[in-house]
Amino acid sequence: MLEIVVETESGDRHVRPSAAAVAELIRRIGGSGDRFLVAQRIPDLPDVFAQVWHEADADYTMEYRDGGADRHFQTDVNEPEAVITALVGWAGGRAGWDAGVTWSPVEMEPAPEVPPLDLGEEERRALETRVREVLVGGYATRSELAELAEDYLVTKDRRPVSPEQARALVDRMWLERVAEQAGWRGETDPDRLTRAFTALRQAGVTARENFTCCRSCGHAEIGAEAEPGARGFVYFHAQCTDAATAGRGLTLLYGGFDDASDTTVAIGREVVAALEKTGLHVDWDGDAGRAITVAVDWCRRLQG
Repeated sequence: MLEIVVETESGDRHVRPSAAAVAELIRRIGGSGDRFLVAQRIPDLPDVFAQVWHEADADYTMEYRDGGADRHFQTDVNEPEAVITALVGWAGGRAGWDAGVTWSPVEMEPAPEVPPLDLGEEERRALETRVREVLVGGYATRSELAELAEDYLVTKDRRPVSPEQARALVDRMWLERVAEQAGWRGETDPDRLTRAFTALRQAGVTARENFTCCRSCGHAEIGAEAEPGARGFVYFHAQCTDAATAGRGLTLLYGGFDDASDTTVAIGREVVAALEKTGLHVDWDGDAGRAITVAVDWCRRLQG
C-alpha cells in the first residue's frame, strides 16, 4: 500500500491505495466528470501534492508541488505508463522518481501575506482549543479544519477569521501535530481500534468510526450504512471522539438490526472480544442497555 490519499474529480477518495489501484485510476481518467486526480501524502503536508489531468484524445498533464509556489513543476506525456511510473515513484518516495520525463517550472504568483488574526486573548484561546480538539481527534482533513476555524467565531454581524487566516492557523497547528506524531512508535490505541473494527466488518458487523455528530443522528443513520448480510452495528460519534481526546475514554454504541435484545447482547460480546483481541481494555457488564467503554490513549495519526 502507498502512503497517499488519492481523490478523483468525482469525489471518490482512495486511502492507501496499491500501486495497481493507482495505475487503474490513471488509465481510467479522461471522461466527463472524471478528468483528474490529486494525490497527497499521509500525513498531508501544506503545499505538497501531485496531480494528473487527462481528457480523451489529449496528452496527460502531471504536476507536482514540493513545498511552495516556487517549487511547482509540470510535464506532458502521451501515454499513461510514464505517469503511472512517476506518480507511484513519488508516492513511495523513490529516489529519481522524476527522471525519464522533462519537467518545466509552472510560473505562479507567490501567495499574498496573511494578516495576523485580530482577536482578543479569550477568543484566540477558544478558537485554537476547538481546532486542536478536532485536529487531535485525527479524522478531519486540513480543509475541514480550515472551514471549522473560519466559522467557529462567526456571529450574525461578525466574521473575524478570513479563509486565508483560517488556513494559515490550521497549517501551523497541523504541522505541530505532525511533529508530535513523529515521535510515536508502533501501533497506537486508535490503530488497534481500527484493526478491531475492520475485523468486525469482515465478520458481518457494520462498524463506523467518528460516525455522525451525536447518538440521535448515529442511531437514525446507521441502518443506511449496513452492508449486505450485516447482523448488527457498532459506532462512535464525534462527541465520543472529543471525549476520548480529552482522556475520558471512548464510548461505543452497538446493537442488532433486528432490534432484539438478545441480538444486541450478542453483538456487544462480539465487539468486546474483537477489541480485547487487539489488546484494548474494555469495560462492559453485558447489559444491552449500557454502552461499551474503551480505555484509550488517543494518539491517532493524521491522514488529511
